[in-house]
Amino acid sequence: MDAEKEALDLPPNEPKWAVNSSIYEVNIRQYTPEGTLEAFRTQHLERVHDLGVDILWLMPIFPISETEKKGELGSYYAVSNFREINPEFGTMEDFKRLLQDAQDLGLKVILDWVPNHTGWDHVWIKEHPDFYTQINGEITDPIDPNTGKSYGWTDVADLNYDNPNLRQAMTADLMYWIEEIGVDGFRMDIAFGVPVDYWAEVIPTLRAANPEIFMLAEAEEAELRNSNKLFTATYAWSLHHKLNAIAKQKDSIAVIEEWHTENQATYQQGYHMHFITNHDENSWQGTIAERMGDAADAMAVLMFTFDGIPLIYSGQEQGLNKRLKFFEKDSIDWNDYAYQDFYKTLNDLKKRNQALWNGKAGGVANRISTDQDDAVYAFYRAKNEDRVVVILNLSPEAQVVTLNCESCEGTYSDIFKGSSIGMSANQTVSLGAWEYQVLELL
Repeated sequence: MDAEKEALDLPPNEPKWAVNSSIYEVNIRQYTPEGTLEAFRTQHLERVHDLGVDILWLMPIFPISETEKKGELGSYYAVSNFREINPEFGTMEDFKRLLQDAQDLGLKVILDWVPNHTGWDHVWIKEHPDFYTQINGEITDPIDPNTGKSYGWTDVADLNYDNPNLRQAMTADLMYWIEEIGVDGFRMDIAFGVPVDYWAEVIPTLRAANPEIFMLAEAEEAELRNSNKLFTATYAWSLHHKLNAIAKQKDSIAVIEEWHTENQATYQQGYHMHFITNHDENSWQGTIAERMGDAADAMAVLMFTFDGIPLIYSGQEQGLNKRLKFFEKDSIDWNDYAYQDFYKTLNDLKKRNQALWNGKAGGVANRISTDQDDAVYAFYRAKNEDRVVVILNLSPEAQVVTLNCESCEGTYSDIFKGSSIGMSANQTVSLGAWEYQVLELL
């Protein structure tokens, strides 16, 4: 498999190691009763590795501002120092042990970085007030440019990227984690709120220090990906919202193909990150069960087999069914890891099957026409000798559907059932409500 990766001709913002990767988001505060880096390392790191993920995205691990703090513990995203560890989570030595153990297992570790704002007691507030956006001489919290009003993030102060000295200081802090600590990249919070020309400055600098860094933008703008110098992946919010609507039968499944067609035309490099939940969705929009109900498993299959990089959030492999509090301690209740095998099966398929590799390293998702196009979304992806057929009943009624696909002919293995299935050019398939099949060519 390494030889196949090395043979790929990819832009610099798509590291070859990442072509068959998935991401796991770690909420350290809520992951264990202790809520520490050391507890995650000793109790869960190997299990998460066994899940088949490749990238650990750690939600912000930095000290949290006390000034204007929300709730008892405050927001991870109100940072008071970019070069220190939140003492509630442990020490820098604890982090270095976690980083080393993760990298020894073959995992990459990316930090959740907050470039758009800081907490109100960040050292820059007093030493460099000119680093911040000011209105009538007063530092302000972030303002929504679409409305001219506050986002409501009153626990943070907005940074001013018109100041070249701020840019230099921010870049220096980022470089510290690459050069001195050895992390593998960053997830950039509110990346859409930072000027694109700053990303064009800083990411090449980071990449010069580590050519294989992984850069994830909390944004969906194509310009952040369509350059060799910028981000590896962006969010697929727009598709996620459509899937929530489909699950509640408030939208047609036709919007999936409409989204995909537009996506293929708009983005030339990198790939979207696909998800059915993350820290924001879980805490503010609702659990997977609340938003997707019985459709959840089929939507998860789609996210893992579509042409993007999939995300698993803390507790997703448990079947987490509560909204984790954001500013308070609220531990995940681990017991039977009900979805551990489900996600491991999908991750293992992604690793070994080139058709499901990320971006242009994998195969394009080709829609399969059916006689039930208003209820069943089916597609295949093919690359070299590999092929995967995915059939999703995205409706609450059982369906008997005929798939029209000459390119799908062959003998397949059902990756969840382990059974062998022959596919003809006009194959009839029976699916229960919200049922799915993932077929790998033998």
